[in-house]
Amino acid sequence: MTRAAVPRRRPEDPQRATFLELFFDLAFVFALFQLSHHLLGQLHLNGALQTLVLLAAMWGVWNTTTWVTDRLDPQSPAVQLLVVITLFGTLFLAAVLPRAFGDYGLIFAGTYVAIEVGRLVYITLAVRGTDLERLARPALWWACAIALVWIAGALAHGVVRGALWALAIVVGYTAYSVGFPTPWGGRVSELEPPVAAEHYAERYRQVFIIALGEPILVAGLAFSAGGVAPARTVAFVVSVATTAWLWRIYIYRAGELLSAAFAAVPVARLGRWAGYIHLVMVAGIVVTAVGNELVIAHPAGRTTLAAALVILGGPALFLAGRAGFEYLVFARVSWDRPVGVLVLAVLTPVMLLASMLVAATVAALVLFLVAHTDAARARHRPGELPSPPEAASQ
Repeated sequence: MTRAAVPRRRPEDPQRATFLELFFDLAFVFALFQLSHHLLGQLHLNGALQTLVLLAAMWGVWNTTTWVTDRLDPQSPAVQLLVVITLFGTLFLAAVLPRAFGDYGLIFAGTYVAIEVGRLVYITLAVRGTDLERLARPALWWACAIALVWIAGALAHGVVRGALWALAIVVGYTAYSVGFPTPWGGRVSELEPPVAAEHYAERYRQVFIIALGEPILVAGLAFSAGGVAPARTVAFVVSVATTAWLWRIYIYRAGELLSAAFAAVPVARLGRWAGYIHLVMVAGIVVTAVGNELVIAHPAGRTTLAAALVILGGPALFLAGRAGFEYLVFARVSWDRPVGVLVLAVLTPVMLLASMLVAATVAALVLFLVAHTDAARARHRPGELPSPPEAASQ
């Protein structure tokens, strides 16, 4: 066993996220802004699927960066350089994202492949001869295989490009979830839980707050662009209130106890599911941001089907992800989450008869009731401790 070129992070090292990681997150702010505007400009099924593929790709870059800074010492100059290079690559990806399914397909795919494969090559060489190599090499093998699908998609056009890129996303996420099995056998699914539980949890909380910045930014820009008018002002207040309820529902209490859940059951599977669940919630926030912009721009406009799906569908998607998050931390799901999703789904066709401001107000009211139910339930469960489903099986 040889010494790694890059030192590993140790459990006794400081667990707080570094300023470098927060700096990297600024690129994700821009990426989310680009994603919401891509969806707003293509508010139809194909546009929604394209946005989902692009979001999953950008999320993969962020999630792998978090994995790197959890396993390797973020104070190491080599790791800091790697994160800064990834920051530049992520900004470039976000810049060309609106035309990824157009004439910038090869540029987007090439940059994405360069980020994912390039840093895994670097990490594999940096940790060669250590136990981390058994994690890096299978991930690199899969990244190289999936890269071929990304490039093939970039060389295709239209529906074929979308299908190939969606296939690359599905294969990549599936390989990650089952531990990167390779032709030479073995998998790494259970070998490497998070090193620093507090760091891992803090990074997910931070990216969630960053995602909430998107509907806030969109609401502010949309309100500023159209001028102050009574209906627009009400729409602005409703949009900001909706974002506030999203924050409240997330943090109370599973968001507060995520690090304790990671510490209670230190297995890799828990961290992977946290990544998937946060992706769903972030997707819900992106859709909600699109709804906010529509409502503020046209508060008195009749709610079309597309508008109803984003105004009510964004909060519903968030609540679905939040139900999974609660199960991850407490091994249960409170009744108000699925009921909230059901109510929003039932009301969606009804809102076709109302204005967009009414639809947004209804969505905000549903979120308020869920948050209020959470607070009432918490009063009867003071000091509740996390009990992840993994704990029950031990």
